[in-house]
This record gives sequence, structure tokens and C-alpha cells, in this order.
Amino acid sequence: MPEHVHLLLTEPEVGTPSTVMQVLKQRTARALLPKNTRKDSRQGNLFGDKLQCRAFWQARFYDFNVWTTKKRVEKLRYMHRNPVKRGLVDSPEQWRWSSYRFYFLGEAGPVRVNFGWTEISLRPRAA
Repeated sequence: MPEHVHLLLTEPEVGTPSTVMQVLKQRTARALLPKNTRKDSRQGNLFGDKLQCRAFWQARFYDFNVWTTKKRVEKLRYMHRNPVKRGLVDSPEQWRWSSYRFYFLGEAGPVRVNFGWTEISLRPRAA
């Protein structure tokens, strides 16, 4: 999404989901925000914090515990339909940054889906 992301992840083996999000946010911000151009560390900031660029991420994130396969499928469907609902694309497979093509079409894309998550099926079941 242009102003937010949806991320469905499992509990990390080391650390906590908060630590994972902290590292993700830090690395993304460092890669995408303009670098500090100050040449000499002794040079003070003449204008205080007024000229600092705005934050890349919001201070917090919203988390929701998913305990069942049914709920995981529900959340993935919501995530896949979100760009369509917002009018950004006509169908979920058109959104480049979605895992939709992986789950429904079996295609690898820019969104990596880890091993073990392929065991669920999002396709409608035959009656």
C-alpha cells in the first residue's frame, strides 16, 4: 500500500515480533531516507531539530495474534484484496508487492513466502 504495509509473520525463533519490526523499520529507513550530509561531527546543528526530515515509519505497529489456519487464510485474503478495495488495481494479482501470485498461481515474486506457509490453500474448495 502507498502509506502502510501488511505483514503476516510467525513468532521468531530468536527475539520477539517487536524486535523483528524494529530491525525491519531501522533497515528500511536507513536505506530509503536521505543520508546525513554533515562532514564534520564537531559541526553543530545550527537550526535545532526544525530541519530534520520526517520519520519514515509511525512509532508503533498494530499486531494481531493468529492462532488457526482459518484465521491465517482470512488475514491473507484481506491483505490480497486490500489494493483492489483501495482502487489501486483491478485484481489482486496486479499488485506487485502481494503474495497473491505465490498462493494462487504458484509464482515466485518480489514478496518472499517462507517454507511451511505453502501448506495452506487459499483456493476455494470444491463442493
